[in-house]
Formats: sequence, structure tokens, C-alpha cells
Amino acid sequence: MFGAGGGTVSFDEIEHTDLIVLWGSNAREAHPIFFHHVLRALEKGATLVVVDPRRTPTARWADLWLAPEIGTDIILANAIAREILATGAAHREFIERATTGFDAFAASVEPYTLDRAERETGIPATDMAELAHRYGSAERAVIGWTLGITEHRDAVASVLSLVNLALLTGHVGRFGSGLHPLRGQNNVQGGGDMGALPYRLPGFQDVENDDIRRRFDAAWQSRVPPRRGWNLTEMLDAVERGDLRSLLVIGENPARSEANTARAAALLQELDCLVVQDLFLTDTAQLAHVVLPAAASWCESEGTVTNSERRVQRVRKAVDPPGEARDDLWILVELARRLGHDWGHPSASEVWDEVRSLSPIHRGMSYLRLEAMGGLRWPCPDETHPGTLFLHGRLWDDPVGEPRAPFHVVEAALPADELTDEFPIRLTTGRRLDSFNTGVQTTRYRSPLWRDAGIDLAPQDGERLELRVGEIVRVSSRRGSVDLPVRFDDGLRPGLAFMTIDDPYAAATNLLTIDATDPQSGTAEFKATAVRIDKLDPDEMRPVGVIADTPGTHH
Repeated sequence: MFGAGGGTVSFDEIEHTDLIVLWGSNAREAHPIFFHHVLRALEKGATLVVVDPRRTPTARWADLWLAPEIGTDIILANAIAREILATGAAHREFIERATTGFDAFAASVEPYTLDRAERETGIPATDMAELAHRYGSAERAVIGWTLGITEHRDAVASVLSLVNLALLTGHVGRFGSGLHPLRGQNNVQGGGDMGALPYRLPGFQDVENDDIRRRFDAAWQSRVPPRRGWNLTEMLDAVERGDLRSLLVIGENPARSEANTARAAALLQELDCLVVQDLFLTDTAQLAHVVLPAAASWCESEGTVTNSERRVQRVRKAVDPPGEARDDLWILVELARRLGHDWGHPSASEVWDEVRSLSPIHRGMSYLRLEAMGGLRWPCPDETHPGTLFLHGRLWDDPVGEPRAPFHVVEAALPADELTDEFPIRLTTGRRLDSFNTGVQTTRYRSPLWRDAGIDLAPQDGERLELRVGEIVRVSSRRGSVDLPVRFDDGLRPGLAFMTIDDPYAAATNLLTIDATDPQSGTAEFKATAVRIDKLDPDEMRPVGVIADTPGTHH
């Protein structure tokens, strides 16, 4: 936010805020550690509002649950902003001293009346007014979100619509008030911090800034390209054009995790050289020309990780990796040597010290301090600094530190995959507590919480389609089909279905999802697929999860 790619609040603050709004986040299942902090806040009297199309386990804890139609989050946020303005709940003093672009923003939300938003989102106007009142009047409030906001083709605009609400009410830059994008996997935050983004160097420094780049050129004795690179979506597009012929994949499984996986798998097979570095022989690894077995970073390597609250923590090696598996750092150094660059064999601490020398936000985080203090939150500019509990406190300084925080005019882009008579049901996707992402690490083990793959439907849809629990149906989109058992979930409205992505062998969900992407983030619209549910005659049935008529898919 505002130039820093991390949440503005800490977990400690969650326990001391007055209002928590979880928007597009089933934190109870997808972020259980964070949700423990939410529960502590509720025990102390905080209010929880959940905005989610499904009545998830998280929503069942909420004081207020708003269930928007898929893809209408911006409409909802703009309507809440308008109501805050109309009722005089906007923090005018903060707006005038710390923000820019307010007049254009205020004019842009004026058409978003509660009546209009009720028609377009399906949420009662009274519930939207209640959320506007609660958020506008709270002493402290936090908005948290996850993939329910970001896995849409208007992902960045959706996030900015939430940022607008925080600026409008002054809920940013002070203890217990802020914005929190919850990270769905271990060290996702750390990957971005270290420059695993096509437009950033370590410490979220702009790769197109000449002065910044010169420092890296000098330290690395090499020339950093002066332009942004490709994200994964753009890489696959480049493969399709013939502009990308080789790919090194580290700890990623795009043959299963990408939307429209039939296309993704087919493109990966077109590469002249695909190298995969991973713990497991994933579907992507099975397509590779070379597989480099890697160590498990959480117990077989030294290093650091960064969590959702920007806390950098030490990782310590407990055991040696098995067989021919090697530490990721060792593999990369050896690859460099074979490509003609001798980096020696630096230790993890030496690499970290190099990071500190180049990234101002990490400069004060020596291994010694990380050990002694149980981790530190960035920014931490020197070795006397205690780390930063919350970001953007400068917005409350007098005079305000520059730059000021900008409002953004945002409009909704409705889902690309249209509902029609042929594909009348909206499929959305997500995670469950017992499983993790594409299931590479979790489907090998059974759990008491485990649920077999299937598609969840509203009971009304089951009755309309004359389906029974456990019946195998064919789920089809414009890209492929898969056969699955049916379950019914009274937390779904009619016309809305749900599947997970965590058992791709039993439910190849991403064969159905659309690869329409947000133009800024490159994130695909996993949350909004148009599907059809067909009953099957006995002679049509295939084994559960088997896919038909989907060319280019690796089995």
C-alpha cells in the first residue's frame, strides 16, 4: 500500500481493534493462525463483519454477513463510500491533510446509491448502510482480504476500492487501524520482499529507477535490465508467441495451479528447456527436461521467512535433505557456476547480509537481532530500530510526510465468463482447512478433516436438477469438463457452486477456470467461472476426476 508491498497492521493490533472486516477471506480455513488473533479480538468485544458470497466457516462467526454477487465488490465498496459521505462519517480533517484526489473520487461514487447497489450486488440496502455506519464510526478498524478480492480480472481496482474506504475514514497509519492483505502461503510476503516481482528489486525498489539500479549494478557487478519483466501470465503468453523458450520453475506448479490448465500444460510442453526445482515430482516436474530435487526449506535449510505482518523470522536447519536433494541456495550457485559465473559458496547469512546492504527496509535486521527478538517487522532501517508495528504513521504527522496517499477512481469489470442458458451456474473456488493449494504437500496424507473432492451446490439447485448427495455429475465450462460427486451446502445461494483446488487428481478444478486476467497484476479470474451441471447415465460415467475432450493436458 502506498509504495510498500505489505499489510499496514500487525497481528497484535488485530487483537486490539474494534471492528474487523474480512472481505473475500475465509480466514477460519485458509488463514487459521491469523484467525486465532481475530478470535481473541472477538473475546475482547470487537465486531466481525464478513463480506463473502458463501456463508463460510468464517462468516458463521460474523456479527454481520454480506453476500455480494460474484464480481460486484467494487460496486459494494463504492456504495459504502457514498453512504459514509452522505451520513457525514468521512474523516474530513485526515482527507484534507493526508490525501490527494478526493474530489474526483467523491464524484465517482455519487451514482452508487444503496438502491442501485442492492439491485447489482444482491445485498439488502440496510446491511450496506449498517457496514458503512460501523466502519465510519469505529474508533479503530481493520479491513483484511485475500483471493476473494484478488482473483478477479479487476483485482487491483478491487483492492484500491478498499484502500479508498480506509482513506475516507482515516483507518490507516495508526495503531489498530489499517489494511491487511493476508498471504495464503508461507513466505509469499518474503518472495515479494526479495524482488520476486517483475517490476521490483529487493525491498520493493523500482527496477526502472536509474539511481536504485546503479547500486545493484555495482554490488552485483552486472547490469540489471532497466525495464520491468513478465509475470507468470505474461510468460505463458510469451511462450505462445515464441518469445520465451526456456523456463526455470522453483517451488511452483503451474501445470496445476494456473487457470485453464489445459492451455498452461500445453504451453509448458512447447518449451525447448523446462527445468523444475522442487521437493516433489509435481505435474510440472513431470513435464520437465530436467528436475532438480530441492531441500525442504522449513527444516533442511538455513534462511529467513517473512509472514503476513511483515515479520522476518529465522529458519534453522534441523536435518539433512535426503538422497540427492540439495538446498535451493546451493542449486542456484551451482547453476550460476555452470553458466560461467563463480559466486563461490556463500552461506545463507552472507546472502542475507547482502540483502541488508541493498534493501533499506531490511538494513537493521542482522541474524543476531532476528534471533534475539524473535523476528522483526520491516521497515527496520538500522540496528537500533525496533522494527515497525504499523505502516504510514507519517500520514498523521504535522506536516504530513510526503507523498500523500491517493484516492483512486475505480469501476467494476464484471466477470469475463458470462452466465448463459448453456452455462447458467457461477462456480467459485477456494481452500479448506485440511488442504493446501494444489495438494502437492497435503493430498499424500489423510486427515480427520479430509473431504473427498466434489462440487458443492445450493440445495435449491440440487432439487431443481433432481440430484442426490453423492451422485456423480459432469461439470463443464467453456474450456473442459470433469466428473464429480455432488454435495449440498446451505451456505450457497441458488446459482452459486463451489470447488476447491487442493486435490487436482480427483477434481481438476482449474481445467474449468478461465484465464482472463487483471491487466495490472496478471492474476487470473479463478473466482468467477460459468459452468453447467449435467446428470449422467450409467454408461456415460467415468472415474471421478477423469477429464474428457481437453487437449494438451498431462496425466
